[in-house]
Amino acid sequence: MGSVDFSTWAPFIMVAAAISGILLGWAGRSRAINQDIAQQASADALQRADIEFIKRGVDDIRLDQKAQGKWFDELSERVTRVEESTKQAHKRLDRIDDEN
Repeated sequence: MGSVDFSTWAPFIMVAAAISGILLGWAGRSRAINQDIAQQASADALQRADIEFIKRGVDDIRLDQKAQGKWFDELSERVTRVEESTKQAHKRLDRIDDEN
């Protein structure tokens, strides 16, 4: 048995180290990409949920605004009736004053 010459094995060891470095780098990059995708999906889902919440809020505001508009119309109609009634009451009072 002869002595093992390191210079003959060195290129093989360096190639193996380079290949393992490439494989480990590739695996790490793949893992990072998968984590980025998962984070982006989570952010997108959260954003969609926020948008849905805002939509429901806007719908509620529209319903409230519609109800307020209806209430305002009813109130305006009542005020008009009260004004007409007041006008007629003043006319009656004026007639009573004229008679006396």
